[in-house]
Amino acid sequence: MYIHLGGEKIIRTSELVGIFDISIEKSSKISKQFVTHAQQHKVVELIGEEDPKSIVVTKTIVYYSPISSATLKKRANHFAARYKQNL
Repeated sequence: MYIHLGGEKIIRTSELVGIFDISIEKSSKISKQFVTHAQQHKVVELIGEEDPKSIVVTKTIVYYSPISSATLKKRANHFAARYKQNL
């Protein structure tokens, strides 16, 4: 299954680690350190030209998405529910 993160970016749900609201970057010292480390290692990607609303962490890349974390979480849960029904 896949999740559309905005723009032309789609990821496999199996690569997804976490979806966070952009505000976590300012409110959590550990989150800020994590993103700074990812930027230093050039594994951060800004999707589109709009202001980011969420941070999506995958196994290999950290994405800044213009789609809200609530919407992305609904998409991820929707796909997870469909997957379970097909088992």
